[in-house]
Amino acid sequence: MATNDRPITTSSIRKKKETRTPITMVTAYDYPSAKLADEACADMILVGDSLGMVVLGYDSTIPVTMEDMLHHTKAVTRGAKRAFVVADLPFLSYHGTLEEAVKNAGRLMQEGLAKAVKMEGGRELAPIITRCVQAGIPVVGHIGLTPQSVHQLGGYKVQGRDLEAAQKLLDEALAIQEAGAFAIVLECVPEEVAGMIADKLDIAVIGIGAGVTCDGQVLVFHDLVGYASDITPKFVKRYANIGETIREAIETYNKEVEARSFPGPEHVFHASEETIKELYGEGVKQS
Repeated sequence: MATNDRPITTSSIRKKKETRTPITMVTAYDYPSAKLADEACADMILVGDSLGMVVLGYDSTIPVTMEDMLHHTKAVTRGAKRAFVVADLPFLSYHGTLEEAVKNAGRLMQEGLAKAVKMEGGRELAPIITRCVQAGIPVVGHIGLTPQSVHQLGGYKVQGRDLEAAQKLLDEALAIQEAGAFAIVLECVPEEVAGMIADKLDIAVIGIGAGVTCDGQVLVFHDLVGYASDITPKFVKRYANIGETIREAIETYNKEVEARSFPGPEHVFHASEETIKELYGEGVKQS
C-alpha cells in the first residue's frame, strides 16, 4: 500500500528528474490493474493504446479508437488515486487539424479524467504539442519505436543504432521538449543513446527497452506480472506469473463443477422448512 497519499503531479515528475530519482510507470488498462499499480506506489500509470493488442486481441495498436481509449481511461482513473495518469491519443486522432487534435486530447482529460496525454512522433508534432499545452493539456512525447508507425518503420525494430539515427532521435527529443512536453517516452533505443538523450534533456525521459540510464522505466502490467502475455520482448522482466495461477485455478474449478464437489455445503443457501414442504410436499427428507 502507498505510504504517501499525496497525488503525483507534473511538478513531482520534474523534481524527480532534477534530483535523479527514478520514475516508475506502469501501463494499465482497467480499474483493478490501475488500483493495484496505484497501491504499489507507481508514480505514473499509462493507459496505452497497446490495449488493442493486450486486452482487445488486435495484432497492432492501429485499430484502437478514441472511444476505446475513453472507455479504458475512465476505468483507470477510477482506480488511481495517487498515480499520475497519462492516456494515449490513438492512431489518426491527432494527425488532422490542430483543432481536432486539441479536441481529442481534451476529451481524454475532460471525459476520461486523465492528467495528461501521450502522442507518438517527433518534430512534426511540435505545433500540436504547443497548442495542447496552451490549452492546459500536459503532454508526454514518444519517440524511438513508435507502434502506430510500425508499418512505416518496417516492423518492431530497435531505433537509433547508428550515429545519424541517434542524432536524429536527439533532435526529435529536443524539438518535443521545446514544444512544451513535460516528459518523453523512449522506446527500443540503445542504452548509450538513451543515456545521452536523458542527459541533454531537461524533461524526464522514461524508457522501455532503452536501458537503465533513462530517468524512469515503464512496463505493461500484463507483461510485468505474466497475465496472459504470450510475447515477451527482450526488455521485459516478468516479476510474477499470475497467468499460470489463474489458469490452474480455473482448471480446478472446472474439475470440481464436473465432480459436483462445488458448490459445497458452505456455499449454498437453504429455504425454510415451511417453504420446502410447500415446494416438495410433506414427505420430502430434510437435509
